Formats: sequence, C-alpha cells, structure tokens
Amino acid sequence: MNDPTPAPTPHDNRRQVLYWRLLARLFDPEEQAALESASLAVVEDIGLPPALLDPQASVDSIVQRHPELAGEFDGLMVPDTAEDDSGDTEARDRAAEVRRAALVSKVLLNVFATGSGAVSAGQLSRWQSDAGWLERALGCSPGDLRGGRGAGGPGAGGPGVSPTGTGGNGTSPDLSRLIPAIGPELGSLEADLVQRMRLREVLADPQLASRLTPSMSLIEQLLRDKNNLSGVALANAKSLIRRFVDEVAQVLRTQVEKATVGEIDRSIPPKRVFRNLDLDRTIWKNLTNYSPEEERLYVDRLYYRHTARKTTPQRLIVVVDQSGSMVDSMVNCTILASIFAGLPKVDVHLVAYDTRALDLTPWVHDPFETLLRTQLGGGTDGTVAMALAQPKIAEPRNTVVVWISDFYEWHHQSLFDSMAALHRSGVKFIPVGSVTSSGRGSVNPWFRERFKDQGTPVISGHIRKLVHELKTFLA
Repeated sequence: MNDPTPAPTPHDNRRQVLYWRLLARLFDPEEQAALESASLAVVEDIGLPPALLDPQASVDSIVQRHPELAGEFDGLMVPDTAEDDSGDTEARDRAAEVRRAALVSKVLLNVFATGSGAVSAGQLSRWQSDAGWLERALGCSPGDLRGGRGAGGPGAGGPGVSPTGTGGNGTSPDLSRLIPAIGPELGSLEADLVQRMRLREVLADPQLASRLTPSMSLIEQLLRDKNNLSGVALANAKSLIRRFVDEVAQVLRTQVEKATVGEIDRSIPPKRVFRNLDLDRTIWKNLTNYSPEEERLYVDRLYYRHTARKTTPQRLIVVVDQSGSMVDSMVNCTILASIFAGLPKVDVHLVAYDTRALDLTPWVHDPFETLLRTQLGGGTDGTVAMALAQPKIAEPRNTVVVWISDFYEWHHQSLFDSMAALHRSGVKFIPVGSVTSSGRGSVNPWFRERFKDQGTPVISGHIRKLVHELKTFLA
C-alpha cells in the first residue's frame, strides 16, 4: 500500500530545525548545541544575519544594522492566502517559509522568553520594543494589543487590521480569535517585567537609596525609568543622578584644564601687574646699568610676561545619539558640553536624537537638567538631527560639529551626504564612535570607511581623545 504522505523536502527540514530550536529555547533556557549549530547553518545559508539567533539582540538592533529586514516583519504572522485554494502543497514557496520561520522565531523568542530575576529599565525598554515588532508581525500597530484596542473594542486591531481582525485588504483570514487572546498575554508579561524592577522599591526607601553607589549602569536605569517615578522615589533618583554627574564632571573638568588653551597673543600689551613681572628678562635687559663700584643694578625699564591668549569666538555643536546603545556617550558628552560652555568665547549647542531630534541648548550649562530631558532608547535617524543642526552654522570655518553615534542609521546615504557637505563648507567635522570611560564602542563599517576616505576618521576610544581634539581646534 502506497503512503500518500509526500516525503519532506530539504526546505521542510530546515523549517522544522528552526521551530524545534524555538520550542527548546522557550521551555528550556539551556542551549541545545545540536539545534543551535543546525539553526546557524540554516540562517547563514538563506542569507539572514546570524544575530537573529542571539537571544540578547533586540529586533530594533537587527533592523538598524539590516534595514532591508524591516518590511519583512510587517504582517509577518498574518496568514498568506496567496497559496492555492485547491490545497496543492506544490504551490507553496517553501524557501520563503524557511525565511519566515527564522524571523518568526526571533520575534516570539524575544517576547515570550522573559527569564526570571530582577529586570533593568533597559531590559524592559527592549522588551517593549520587541513586543511592538510582534504586534506589527500580527498586522497591528505597536501598542494596540497591549493597550486593549485589539481585544474586540471599537476599531480593534489598529491601522491595517479591520475591526474583525482580518487584514486591511480584506483577503487575510480571520484573526479575531488570536488577537483578543494574545493582547492580555502581552499585558501580563509586561506587568511581570515591571514588577521585577526592584529598583523602584529601593528608591522609595531613603535608607536603601542612600546605600546605592552611582554608576553608569545605575544611571542608565534611572534615566530610562524616570517618567515612572514620583515623590520620594523620584527625589532619590535625581539625587543619585546629580551625584554621578558631579563626580564625572570633576574628572572631565580636570582633563579639559590640562589640555592646551591657545597660543600667546603678543599683539596685546602685557598687563603691568607684579604677578606678570618677568624678573629674568628685566635683569638681563638692564645689565648695562650695573655699577661695579656700588654693586647695584639700576633698572630703568621693567619687562612683563604676555599672558593673554589668542581666542576667536567659536561655535561648538555637539550632536549625540541618545538611542539605547549610546547611553554612556550621552551622559559623558552632556557633561563635556557643559564644561566647554563655561569656557570664554565658546558658543556651545547640544542636540540629542533618536528618531526625533531635541535641542537641549537652553540647558547645556546644567548637565543634570539636560539629562532629565533626554529620552533614552528608540531607533536612530540622524537626518532629523542634521535638520536641527545645520541652521546653527553661521560661519563654517569657525564652527566645529562633533557627531557622537555608532552610525547604524536608517538613512545612511542621505545622512553621510549632508555630513560631507558640512566638511566641504569648511566646518571642522569630528565623527565620534564612542565617548566612554572604557573606550568601548562599535561603529558601522560603512560609515567608518567613508569618513576615513573623506579625511575625517572616526574617533573611538577614551574621552581624552575628544577633549584633545576640541581643545586643539578651539585654541
């Protein structure tokens, strides 16, 4: 008797490997070596980035580095009715199903494998972003399901999803059962993550909060979660942020003071005060007036040292990426900008951006107030920051633009073209890959090569490098 079941194709086997790995990861956090290596081979063979298999990589970070994948996540889990209605399995695009399995596995694993133990504000932010990608994969808008709008209320499902849960084009199968079921589940997961953020309980207790030692990781959590704090907890959070800002500011201020501050300006007569008296030169120039008989030196002219330094009014525009991967740089550069703003004849402007740009110049003298106005996280779109920074350039040759980012951008070509135009106009353009205490940081290779060819290589490393570059230009 012949078996009517067709033999599995290589594409079927690949898809099964990916889904078996997904199930193994969801129900057992321990890595299964055989499934991991097989899945890696599948992902690389079909041309997808290996980062899809990294549980720590958010969908945002993957899409930033591979923007062509963004469109594939939209409607990813909405059933495809393009398949032959006759049930002919040969009509299916099995290669596309393997690719879909890899992307679906990434979204589901990031959202439903939440682990256990304490949760940082950064982890919560990443989960919320990944949950938004899951909602997009289901044909909804980010936040629709968690907000209850997809649970059968008026207009359920958000843009692109009809009130009955079907696709906006009217051809997708009915999702009305799935959406009401998954919405409360996502809400429950989010509530559990928030509850596991023990930091809020510590901040609400003044004695416990006083025992916290300010650090970059702690400040990152406080800045991410500040909008959810109030009363005593908010006051303690602000106190910790201010303590950390003051400590870092003291270190950076010392580095700025040690750097060169400009050449002596001999066109300005020296100030005739005792502290500027050049005693050695005065004696040398008056030696002809020495009387051997009296053993006295008669001084008919005093010489003073020039102390005035050449200072030309300069404009410093600092543009800093405030996305989740640049927290360390955001804190350091905010403080550094405030220090340079205190120098004479230096006009400092500060712009922060993710997918929107924010002009923080009015608060640039107070890094504490500046940081409280930042909103860490989100995607990266430098074109919005460029639109805000360009009008600030009045005299290109007296302007320096410091751009701090990892340069994983949505609109990379148009942004680089704008940066190249600034450089050609005479602006001193300084791209910075990281401004951290440790010198760590990654930079998009595409931008790194083009900056190098342009003659403006990326500064990556310790913050002292940026301090030196700025002081050299502003001298």
